[in-house]
Amino acid sequence: MKARRPEAVSALRSALAAVDNAEAVEDDGGPVEETSAHVAGAREGVGSTEARRRALSDDDLRAILRAEVEERVADADRYEAAGQAEAARRRRDEAAVIGAHLAP
Repeated sequence: MKARRPEAVSALRSALAAVDNAEAVEDDGGPVEETSAHVAGAREGVGSTEARRRALSDDDLRAILRAEVEERVADADRYEAAGQAEAARRRRDEAAVIGAHLAP
């Protein structure tokens, strides 16, 4: 990111967002366990504003990153088929940036 390569920054931010989305836990719609005495349904105390997150394994992270790479390669193929070589190059560059962070 220090090199200020916009495609690399964009790709890494997108990959981080994909990981964040995968860590999200779906709301079951059930009742809130702890509530405030002053506001019905409100939580209070340390950590009350933190959302629960799912713990991802290394394999899960690799799968997410592989999916991000595959998505960009597929996009690049579609751009090339549409005659947009510059957009295809950018998507392939983004795929290479994310792919560089995958362990062999």
